[in-house]
Amino acid sequence: MGREWLFSLIPLTIGVLFLAFGIHGLRYARLLRRHGVTAEGRIVRHRVSRSDEGTKFFHPVAAWTDRDGRAHEHSSRFGRGKVASAFRVGAYVTVRYDPGKPARFEIEGWDMKKMDLFATVLGSIFTAGTVTVVLVRLLTL
Repeated sequence: MGREWLFSLIPLTIGVLFLAFGIHGLRYARLLRRHGVTAEGRIVRHRVSRSDEGTKFFHPVAAWTDRDGRAHEHSSRFGRGKVASAFRVGAYVTVRYDPGKPARFEIEGWDMKKMDLFATVLGSIFTAGTVTVVLVRLLTL
């Protein structure tokens, strides 16, 4: 086997990155489900980010007061190309946050657990597929 096997590093790297992103997101969501506290929040603005192609993504910034009376304001980790009326500036939303680290939060209805699951499945397929192909190739030499 020559240098061709180096090309297998591309899908392997993509797979591992997707897998890591997905697992991180699923663990994040599980932590919030188990230990999170809900509060009524309000969307105060949207943080705008751009992709390499120039596409705009809107990340709602939620503000809420925790049980101790401290005010918090954080941007969602997920951005979308369009903002539904339920998440426009001034809209009231339910926020689930980690009392130990309030920056770890999610806006119910906005943050997508499906995206984390999709990334995990896709990463698993890429990683397992690439490893299988490399092992078969090594064993049949």
